[in-house]
Amino acid sequence: MRNIWTIAKREYDQYFISPVAYVVAFAILLTVGVLFGINFYYYSANAYQNYGAVPDFSPVSGAFTFLLVLSTPALTMRLISDEARMGTLELLLTAPIRDFELVLGKWLGAMLYIFSVLAITAIYPVIISRFVQPGIDWNVILVSYLGMILLAGVFLSLGTAISAMFSNQIASFFVILIVLITLWWLIGFPASVIIGQGADLFHYLDMKTHFYGALDSGIINLSDIVYYVSLIALGIFTGTAAVEMRRWK
Repeated sequence: MRNIWTIAKREYDQYFISPVAYVVAFAILLTVGVLFGINFYYYSANAYQNYGAVPDFSPVSGAFTFLLVLSTPALTMRLISDEARMGTLELLLTAPIRDFELVLGKWLGAMLYIFSVLAITAIYPVIISRFVQPGIDWNVILVSYLGMILLAGVFLSLGTAISAMFSNQIASFFVILIVLITLWWLIGFPASVIIGQGADLFHYLDMKTHFYGALDSGIINLSDIVYYVSLIALGIFTGTAAVEMRRWK
């Protein structure tokens, strides 16, 4: 556990000396902030027509997940591939560190970075709750944040796994981007054009269906949790296998 935490802390600190991490954080917070402001102004200006409806939080969570799909390749492409390119991966593999500890530590460091960015967005539900009576349903908000954390965990674990397969950051970037776009936008498309059990399979594999209308709406289904945790485990396992293959080359 100490090895995992040491690698995670080192990786977390690395993000804050990287301009990419600041650009990603700025893009996410700016976009989410602008959408929140527009949404909040709309509901405030039309409170009478909307019968005093509470501003919807889904634009914030939707924008965050959308930008997470596009920014994860930049955040994870160098995690292990850069170690391989610089030759430091061989040194790490000779240290008393297990392969899964290396992969898990890299993933955890990236998770801590995303968690830091996500924590800043918590100010938006606080603002909404401050201006509505008797306040907002915090259970819905907390479940929505749980969904965003699980999604980030999946994206980052898959990114870490793919980064372990390449020594070239650019190749790693594009493969991660293609995989995430496929899982987020494309894999659910066949479900709308075919019928039967095949459609059910593609519908289940569609990552969006486990977030929108479920966790994003404050609904916790065990199948959604199992789906995301399974993908996180798959990413960690694949990354560990890729590092182990490098060890035996």
